[in-house]
Amino acid sequence: MDVFKTSRFDFLWRTRKGRLIAAAVVLVLAFGAWIIYLGKDLPSFDQLENYDPQLATKVYSADGVLIKEFFTERRVYTPLAKVPELVIKSILATEDHRFYQHWGVVPIRLLKVFFTDWLTGRKQAGASSLTQQLARGLYLTPEKTVTRKIREIITAIQLEHTYTKSEILEMYVNHLQFGYSTYGIESAASYFFDKDIAELTLPEIALLTGMLQRPGALNPRTNPEAAMRRRNVVLARMADKGFITKEEMEAAANSELGVREAPPFITSDFAAYFTEYIRQNLQNTYGMDLYKGGMNIYTTLDTRVQAEAEKAVMKYLPDVQSVAENNLRRRDEFIKLVPPSILRKTPIDLLLKNKHFADSLINEKGRVQVSLLALDPRNGHILAMIGGRSFHESQFNRAVQARRQPGSAFKPFVYTAAVDNGYMPCYEKLNQPIVVQMADGSRWTPQNYDLSIGGKTTLRDGLKYSLNLVTARLVQEDVPPEEVISYARHLGITTPLEAVDAIALGAIGVVPLEITSAFGAFANRGVLAKPMSVIRVEDRYGNILERTIPQSKGVLREETAYIMANMLQTAATSGTGAASRSVYNFLRPAGAKTGTTNDFTDAWYITFTPQMVVSVWVGLDDPALSLGKRQSGAKAALPMAVTTIKAAYDTLQLPVEDFVRPEGVVELEVCKDTKLLATNSCPNVIREIFDVRYQPVETCNVHTGDNKNNKSNSRRKIRF
Repeated sequence: MDVFKTSRFDFLWRTRKGRLIAAAVVLVLAFGAWIIYLGKDLPSFDQLENYDPQLATKVYSADGVLIKEFFTERRVYTPLAKVPELVIKSILATEDHRFYQHWGVVPIRLLKVFFTDWLTGRKQAGASSLTQQLARGLYLTPEKTVTRKIREIITAIQLEHTYTKSEILEMYVNHLQFGYSTYGIESAASYFFDKDIAELTLPEIALLTGMLQRPGALNPRTNPEAAMRRRNVVLARMADKGFITKEEMEAAANSELGVREAPPFITSDFAAYFTEYIRQNLQNTYGMDLYKGGMNIYTTLDTRVQAEAEKAVMKYLPDVQSVAENNLRRRDEFIKLVPPSILRKTPIDLLLKNKHFADSLINEKGRVQVSLLALDPRNGHILAMIGGRSFHESQFNRAVQARRQPGSAFKPFVYTAAVDNGYMPCYEKLNQPIVVQMADGSRWTPQNYDLSIGGKTTLRDGLKYSLNLVTARLVQEDVPPEEVISYARHLGITTPLEAVDAIALGAIGVVPLEITSAFGAFANRGVLAKPMSVIRVEDRYGNILERTIPQSKGVLREETAYIMANMLQTAATSGTGAASRSVYNFLRPAGAKTGTTNDFTDAWYITFTPQMVVSVWVGLDDPALSLGKRQSGAKAALPMAVTTIKAAYDTLQLPVEDFVRPEGVVELEVCKDTKLLATNSCPNVIREIFDVRYQPVETCNVHTGDNKNNKSNSRRKIRF
């Protein structure tokens, strides 16, 4: 038996035909083994059957504008039923007119291209069917090798066995790249033409179809001539296949490309600090699904308010920057910028004379930063957010991450504690020098901003003119630091606060978002609405993943909130914020407070109405550096804040609303001297508001003379 087998085996090698058969068998087996080897890393049937494309997550503003996309691939999925027939015809005419006849590959087409490659020595395009292109885009690399081509063919055949032709077409129009990390025809239509796919015209469809060949080289923004030539090729092929008429082809070929400029919200810094803020907040919950899941995030931001805020900053920040740069060229300020290692080697005066060195150092370390926030006090919605001069320069969001001294912007917490404990606006404190304790244990003798001193001053005037001496005395004598801290905590301030006298003057840092929200309680009848940025998050199918419900709580008596709003109105109309009316013509009922810290390192302005709170902080990141002499909150911050809120009101066309006085607040005529109910004999009468719990009930016991000697028409009335 063994002899017989051996003789038969030898016979195969003794004849030429036998050797050829044996060689063919070996080649077939080797080729089969190679194919099996190549196929071992290809997608499994489970992977093929569970097509799950990466979809971009879209971020929308409250007024329905797309403001950001989070993605690894910018893609919007569109069912085939919603894809216009003309789009499908353009793709079939250009990429694979035999699509409905083949089973994944076109052998004749492959052989033709392989033969051409062999003759010319160059790799030609055009051999791949539509299904092969999809296979390459889904699972393979774009490298041009025989190995990759065979993997592509195998995968294409598997796709054809797994899906129907319609399903393959649907995956194709949603998966292929169009440049700028844009994937799918719907996303491309939006990105290049700002249209839904159903709105595309024939030349626009042809342009996008043509880009599929080489998205980079055929980019209509960077290479319009090549894009137009390729578009016209697509139109010619559509006419050749009878999908359009010759007249339609010619009309489309003679049209302009019509590509819009790069989308303003996706490619610029628009609301960049806000969108990064929500990205960070959602990252822990959704992980990579935030970039691949195709979610829709609906936010509180209003693009109209944000746009006005950004215009205001662009208009006024350069002036603040110019003043700061001039200030930093002063010897005593410039020395703060120079590294000690350089100072040890070169005298400061020589460094100042070196213009190139001085300019570069000031440009690097002397950039004025800004925080701007606009909130709706009724529900806590963040309407606008700016966290710095440029998101490209610095991603540090000063609106929510910085802690800066508020200066006099903190005084409303002091006055709130006083009013709520019975010290009404006409209560008086001495406007005289005083020594206060600082957080570091040292003692400090503050001064009023204008260096003035005076006699007894009402709380209304103390807040109106932001008098440091009156406020410091109020803390020392009436509302201790612990009480002020308690009220600040109730109003949402979470940063560390030390129970020292200096708290009266805002010497301890706060977060801009928190203090802005706190002012909203004055506007919202004592109800504090927690700031919120996201309304809801939906998955790609429209299912709600999370919904944010506004969180509000009463933190002040309505009477106290109204009295504070009323006092702050006085500050806005005729006090430190008077320029809001006289210069910027913001005439709506509004309260406001300026804030300026020592050496003009921080400048604040916070203004509010019943419908909106806007805050602006301006300063340098290094708190040791000054904005410059007289760069107060009224000078550096007020223009941006008031311009923003006024323009926002005009743009949104909001109705005029005043602060509603509760029944628990009354307006009375009282004697200016005794603060008791005025009689006809009182020489100076003021009209003031009171919490009914603390209103005077007795008449003036000093001015009791006969009306004949104290004629009522000679009395001087003062109304607040």
